[in-house]
Amino acid sequence: MSSNFLEIKNATFVASEKNKIDNVSLTIKEKGEIICLLGPSGVGKTTILRTIAGLQDLKFGEIKLKGKTISSENFNLEPEKRNIAMCFQDNSLFPHFNVLENINIGAKRKNGSKFNYSDKDLLNILHLEDIQKKYPHQISSGEAQRVSLARSLLSRPDLLLLDEPFANIDASLKDELQKRIKDILKEFNITTIIVTHDSYEAFFMGDKCGILLNQSLKQYDVPYNIHHEPNSIDVANFLNKGIFIDVKVIDSECAVHRLKHEELGEIRGKLSNNFPSGSKVKLLLQPEDLIHDDQSKLKLEVVDRKFRGTNFVYTLKTKKGEHLPVFVHSHHIHQHEKSEKFGVKSPIYIDHLVCF
Repeated sequence: MSSNFLEIKNATFVASEKNKIDNVSLTIKEKGEIICLLGPSGVGKTTILRTIAGLQDLKFGEIKLKGKTISSENFNLEPEKRNIAMCFQDNSLFPHFNVLENINIGAKRKNGSKFNYSDKDLLNILHLEDIQKKYPHQISSGEAQRVSLARSLLSRPDLLLLDEPFANIDASLKDELQKRIKDILKEFNITTIIVTHDSYEAFFMGDKCGILLNQSLKQYDVPYNIHHEPNSIDVANFLNKGIFIDVKVIDSECAVHRLKHEELGEIRGKLSNNFPSGSKVKLLLQPEDLIHDDQSKLKLEVVDRKFRGTNFVYTLKTKKGEHLPVFVHSHHIHQHEKSEKFGVKSPIYIDHLVCF
């Protein structure tokens, strides 16, 4: 018997001919891990959750939960026998029950799992206490999502599936709820799969993240590696963390590798992929990679500036027309306007040289 908590082997998930994901394999080794599935709208993320929950048949492959097959191309265990709770993105509340009654439907499922929070506790944690007597048609979509989440938690499932759980929640409340929900999931060791299109949410909530693009699972890894070492141009472009520039590998044999860009000059760091010296490659340049230096002789033209609260993101243009993003702390002594020259510290050092 497998010791992994959840195994998905060579699975094909199908909602329609255009909405399917082929040959997915991933493992949740330990109970209590949080996995985030990240991808654009329509890629099939919800289809995966619905299939794991038993609401759709698995086309090919196999899904095992706690060592037992729950889905295969020839078998589909009934949803009510899986002890899996799914929190839908759309309103799945019972219209004739008020908020408190909807939440307590989850409490009726008795499976012996430890969960010490009451309905009142969850009402308070999720800021629902003022609407507990209201009915679904009287509350907002964000409030309905929180009610559905409370109901799912109270059911004490073996596996919790959350479909865009924070999508309709105000930004001012989202960060607080993400932290409190993550704390609850970890406190009670609730294994969870979260579907989202928000990389910041996925990187905060997930122990591991899966990137779904073009009908396949492109990368499955810890958030740090996905951000700093995306395994393909597709993943890097989806995360939208920077741009690719053309460089030449000058030295890939020493401890610190060296690249050369026509205008930026020498770029040093550690190559994530092995390329022989002399190779012409595309280097991923992220906003945090370049360091502003007013005294530097390397200066580029400012073509855009965005204020992000704690920082500015400047866009610099090279002579070849490449647009390079750079973070600068918002308390920097002065701001740079469009068409001004902007100094970049050189030689450039980047810990992770991600090249393709």
